[in-house]
Amino acid sequence: MTLWNQSGAAVMSDEKAPADLVEYITTLLENRLGSRVRNLRVRVEDGGLILEGQASTYHTKQLAQHWAMEESSLPIFANKIEVR
Repeated sequence: MTLWNQSGAAVMSDEKAPADLVEYITTLLENRLGSRVRNLRVRVEDGGLILEGQASTYHTKQLAQHWAMEESSLPIFANKIEVR
């Protein structure tokens, strides 16, 4: 697992991962969720994550939030993924 500081930079890693937290989380969610989340955007602001996009189910929205929080060790400030 990779640990991140509040600015979103990797501080320690057990495996090779991109230095950019936004890129890492975006790629992770796209790989795990595939086309279930559209127009995915991940932002880091003031030490927390903001997720945006569209999902077809509430469960998918929850999975995105759970995995982003688990992998980044940062809180989710807002999950703006719309369920459509």
